[in-house]
Amino acid sequence: MIVAEDKDTLRTQLKEFFGYTSFRGNQETVIRNILSGRNTFVIMPTGAGKSLCYQLPAMIRDGLAIVISPLIALMKNQVDQLNAYGIHARFLNSTLSKGEITRLKKDCVTGSVKLLYVAPESLNKEDNISFLQKVKINFVAIDEAHCISEWGHDFRPEYRKIKTMIAQLGDLPVIALTATATPKVQLDIQKNLQMEEADVFISSFNRKNLYYEVRPKKETKKQLIRFLKERKGKSGIIYCLSRKKVEEIAQLLNVNGFSAAPYHAGLEPDVRIKNQDDFLNEEVDIIVATIAFGMGIDKPDVRFVVHYDVPKSLEGYYQETGRSGRDGLEGICLMFYSHNDLNKLEKFNKDKTVQERENARVLLQEMEFYAESPVCRRRQLLHYFGEEFTLPNCGSCDNCVHPRERYDGMDSVKTVLEAARQTNERFGLNHLINVIRGTEDEYVKSYGHFDLPVYGTGGDEEQDFWKSVVRQALIYQYLEKDIENIGVLKLTEKGKKFLVKPHPIELARDHDFTTSIEDEEVSSERAPAQAKSYDEKLFEMLKTLRKQVARHKNLPPYVIFQDPSLEEMATTYPTTKEDLAAVNGVGMGKVNKFGKEFLELIQKYTEDNDIETATEVVVKSSVNKSKIKIFIIQQIDRKVDLEEIAESKSLTFEDLLTEIENICYSGTKLNLDYYIDEVLDENKQNQIFDYFLNSETDSLEEAMSDSGNSDYSEEEMRLMRIKFLSEYAN
Repeated sequence: MIVAEDKDTLRTQLKEFFGYTSFRGNQETVIRNILSGRNTFVIMPTGAGKSLCYQLPAMIRDGLAIVISPLIALMKNQVDQLNAYGIHARFLNSTLSKGEITRLKKDCVTGSVKLLYVAPESLNKEDNISFLQKVKINFVAIDEAHCISEWGHDFRPEYRKIKTMIAQLGDLPVIALTATATPKVQLDIQKNLQMEEADVFISSFNRKNLYYEVRPKKETKKQLIRFLKERKGKSGIIYCLSRKKVEEIAQLLNVNGFSAAPYHAGLEPDVRIKNQDDFLNEEVDIIVATIAFGMGIDKPDVRFVVHYDVPKSLEGYYQETGRSGRDGLEGICLMFYSHNDLNKLEKFNKDKTVQERENARVLLQEMEFYAESPVCRRRQLLHYFGEEFTLPNCGSCDNCVHPRERYDGMDSVKTVLEAARQTNERFGLNHLINVIRGTEDEYVKSYGHFDLPVYGTGGDEEQDFWKSVVRQALIYQYLEKDIENIGVLKLTEKGKKFLVKPHPIELARDHDFTTSIEDEEVSSERAPAQAKSYDEKLFEMLKTLRKQVARHKNLPPYVIFQDPSLEEMATTYPTTKEDLAAVNGVGMGKVNKFGKEFLELIQKYTEDNDIETATEVVVKSSVNKSKIKIFIIQQIDRKVDLEEIAESKSLTFEDLLTEIENICYSGTKLNLDYYIDEVLDENKQNQIFDYFLNSETDSLEEAMSDSGNSDYSEEEMRLMRIKFLSEYAN
């Protein structure tokens, strides 16, 4: 057996290689175990320093340490960090050319490489196995070992073959490491790697500096912008499920004045690497990413992690939130939740095998339980990973800071425990609830459970109520999950004692997310405020002011601001020029021309009524200046004939006028005199101009029905309306 270094020597080597003066948590104990040549299983939360557990032994011992890693980006990040310390680490994966692979193999054989990161797919190749058989290997580390388990959140079939591959390299010590493993996944990993006898080191899953919060997915973009404005300049990660959503949210943030970049597998590799490096090097504050981002990313000052969409599992959620506050300082973990997200994730699983679908369904169910439960978030997470949280209140999650309504749950818990006992502790949540509520499905019939004393005793309560009671009975350890039989619930000793001698127990009401209205399908374009969704009192005040301004300037009121613009002002309460310019149909030109009195009115109204202003709640979207709109503006500036513009873009003349009207209504001044002078004489122009100047509305329908305009075509009226609005409104 190899004798490990004494305490002082080990700390000297830690300082020499990595610059640290002391170990964290149980790092030292783990490292000594590895140095003694023992198989080692390390379960250590994200940010607790797992990588050092195999990196330092690799430096101390002669030979090569192999690290099996699942992601190319993860390998690159780890190798870059080690090389920065002056440690010769390399990776072997599909990104290398034949020449690079040849040089790498030569360096490994000569002993100059200390750590070699390998993808499981690369290790599975015969020529790579043959080459590694010629190298002196001191141990194999399996990073992200949860990928071995089909019950883990990131199952990789290639990981199932790792033990066979290692066996071809000799009788080597194996170190398995993961940040997230439930008791079931831990058992699965050890069985698959045939390391049941390994020394297991489990660090606490409790990240005390993290704050956990779940919010309903309602007006999500607005909530997100407000959240980020409170943390302007701080570093954070926002996770989305789809590449499309990543791109959309990254663009939204940049338009709203934040420094953000997207990250997903669909980006070109050089763009993806640049965005990752920019985030690490503080060139951008926020990375918007799919779950492809973050594994092994050692950025200590990530101040927040936002899940814009619901993750696929609690393991994934825990690992991703763990990238926040790795320096021990503030870390805010916010998740937006809706049932619709769960439905989408269910659909993603439709093409999987029956077993994979069932596994994914159970993981999603756990995610649902976590989001909707009123119990301390920290207690729930720790319970999920097999750790007990003993304090009644963590003081650092939404459920503890804003507790839900509570009630005496003694009789309800007793009913649930009786259902488990009377069905011989062989069934899961859904079956127990069906028995309690008296739902006679095929399983209740086949097992004869309709004859049990507990059958139908809880029929007065809804299914969701009993789900909540079962979940809380699990978290408070009256029930436990059977590790060998997924989904089966059993009584704990505490539960058995409770049935003999029941006592009062406080439960809480679940969150109700069923009334949430998602805004995910709403267009990112700013939409006019809908009828009656605005502040009617302010709207009337704005209309009165508009009439006064119009009278003073001798203009029709609609020229100042149209009703939809006033409605939006009465919805978002803009109090700065920039906010007012963002309102539909306004633009900075109109703000400078008419905005001062309106801003003053809204400012006073919001102060008098203590109302949140647009600066805090308005979500700006990218201006819809498509290529065709820019082209039209440029062509008009050059005085190109309108028919020619329409023809060059394969538009009808009517469609072109519609595009020009949209440009005009968005606040851009257009000078069509060069064209109008060709098609309308001065007298006709003056008559139509006078009509719009004295009309109460710019409605084309009303203009055409007016008997005084019978001599003019619709096209002529539209052209003159554009001229009128450009001169007076913009």
